[in-house]
Amino acid sequence: MDEVSKQPALPMTWRPRAMRWVAYGLAVLIVATMGVLSATLPPDWRLQDRVMLFGLGLVIAAVLHLLGRPRLVATRHNVTIVNSIRTHVLAWPEIIDAQMREGEPWPSVDLSDGSTLAVMGIQSADGELARRQLRDFRALLHERGEGREPDRG
Repeated sequence: MDEVSKQPALPMTWRPRAMRWVAYGLAVLIVATMGVLSATLPPDWRLQDRVMLFGLGLVIAAVLHLLGRPRLVATRHNVTIVNSIRTHVLAWPEIIDAQMREGEPWPSVDLSDGSTLAVMGIQSADGELARRQLRDFRALLHERGEGREPDRG
C-alpha cells in the first residue's frame, strides 16, 4: 500500500463523538422537559411564567450547542478549526505541528506566528478514535503543510 492511499480523502471533517452525544442529548431532554413542564403547570402560573420557563430550556440548549459544535475541517486549500465560540480558518502552511500531550482534553496546533490554538474538534475523551483522528490530521499536515527543508547531501 503506497503513502497516498493512506491519506484521508479531502474534504475531511473530524468531530468529537462522546461530547456531541452528551451535549445534544441533554439539550433535547431539557427542552422537552421544560416544554412538558410549561404545559402542565398549575393554572395559577401565568402565560409569561410558562414562556420564561420554556425560554430557559432554550437558553440551556443553546449553551449545550456551544459544547457540541466543535469540529476540524480540512480541505485542499485550508483548515477550519471550529471551537465553542470562535472559528479559525488557516492556510495549511500556517500550521507547523499538531499534538495532544498526555492528559490534555484536546490537541493544539502550533502556528507559524509562534502562537498555539486549541483544536476542540478532536477530544481525548474519545480514546482511540481521537488518536486516529489526530494521526490522520497530522498525515495531511505533513503532506500539505510548510515546505520541507532541502536535502543537504
